[in-house]
Amino acid sequence: KGGPASGWDLEKIKEIFDEFGFRSLLERLSFSDEKGEQKIEQEETGEKEKLYDRFGGQVPRKFFDEVEWPLFGILNEMQERGIKLNTNHLKKLSEKHNKELKKLEKKIWSLAGEEFNISSPKQLGEILFDKLGLRAKRMKKTKTGNYSTNMKELIKLEDQHPIIKEIINYREISKLVSTYIDALPKLVDKENRLHTTFDQAGTATGRLSSKDPNIQNIPKRTELGMDIRKAFVVEKGFDLVAFDYSQIELRVTAILSGDPKLKEIFKKGEDVHSAVSSEVFNVPLDKVTSDMRRKAKVINFGIIYGMGVNSLSKNLGCSKEEAQKFHDEYFDDFKGVKQFLDKTLDNAYKKGYTETLFGRKRFFQELLSGVNWGTERMAVNAPIQGTSADLIKMAMIEVDRVLDKKGLKEKVRMLLQIHDELVFEIKEDTIKEAVPIILDIMEGVYENEIPLKVNVEIGKNWGEMEEYKTKS
Repeated sequence: KGGPASGWDLEKIKEIFDEFGFRSLLERLSFSDEKGEQKIEQEETGEKEKLYDRFGGQVPRKFFDEVEWPLFGILNEMQERGIKLNTNHLKKLSEKHNKELKKLEKKIWSLAGEEFNISSPKQLGEILFDKLGLRAKRMKKTKTGNYSTNMKELIKLEDQHPIIKEIINYREISKLVSTYIDALPKLVDKENRLHTTFDQAGTATGRLSSKDPNIQNIPKRTELGMDIRKAFVVEKGFDLVAFDYSQIELRVTAILSGDPKLKEIFKKGEDVHSAVSSEVFNVPLDKVTSDMRRKAKVINFGIIYGMGVNSLSKNLGCSKEEAQKFHDEYFDDFKGVKQFLDKTLDNAYKKGYTETLFGRKRFFQELLSGVNWGTERMAVNAPIQGTSADLIKMAMIEVDRVLDKKGLKEKVRMLLQIHDELVFEIKEDTIKEAVPIILDIMEGVYENEIPLKVNVEIGKNWGEMEEYKTKS
């Protein structure tokens, strides 16, 4: 009764049957054992091919077999494990911010001169555009011909009337309250653990996405975002440890483009934004001001996200002429980057796709039929973002393999993968052993002259993490 799956020691049973000469029983047992194994194998093959099909030809078979398929099992484990949530903390946040929303609502009503539903685009539009007569240059309209009230359009109106700032504020808070603060406590299990669903084939870039809830989008740079992150906690006796790839996309740009100057900056371990501003503004490294560094940061990320001169001038807060100058100066200093981006775009127009370092494709069929500015931006960035995504997936597999080999998986639990960051729950007495192991694997996942760098933070919750000092 129960058969091969019921936890019996089959080898022992076979030995006994053999000893007593129960030939037919032995044959039947071996046959049912084989059948059970075949069934499991068939199911696994079906599952595997289903996942491969979901990538729609984006991933080379070798990369799929070595990375995406083993990752499927790891993600399942992470989902089952979940992450502990402090629901009381969220309850307090809910009370606080729902009160704040009520106050903001009254303020907005008094500025509008009447009560209306702030969350209704139709009613909001009537107040802003008909009653208050607000307008800005190049405002977009919806399909119904009314002016749009989405965030992008509201920002254009910001200096027209004090009501706009309050509405933007109201929207941001109410979105976080409904998406996270009020929603998360309803999703935990009886141990107060939250289980998100990871999807490895859900994005065009190759990055993992997560849903029910989507934890990839909890803001890191706002006070409210950090307050929500404080609700993500650990079991007693554990610490939360986050490993974050530092400036991975700029390092990947150096790897893919082979630009000698950019490579040199990373090899020397210089601060990339300061080093780039030294080049672009033609000043020695020690004369770079914080404002120059800020501008260089905008330029660095702007370039790899395919930002044109218009967006650059807006993000830098300078004239178009000045932005053009920075743009040209950058490409003059980093010719290898320019050649790489041009070649990527050229290939996208010829083939209708771009490729990462490991052969992951992202398709841009519309480029085969002519120029498309919006798509160009994505095409230029796809190999960079995709290679970064591939690297972190490769690191996850190696980390899982090594932890398993060392028998550490119960004490070192991989919980989340957010953008360029891996989050673990690690037993306090295992921290000293585990951190260097994970760090080495992540930094050494792709042997190259350009070092990959990982920052480590530790804490009892995800919103109050401190830098973990490793002995170098």
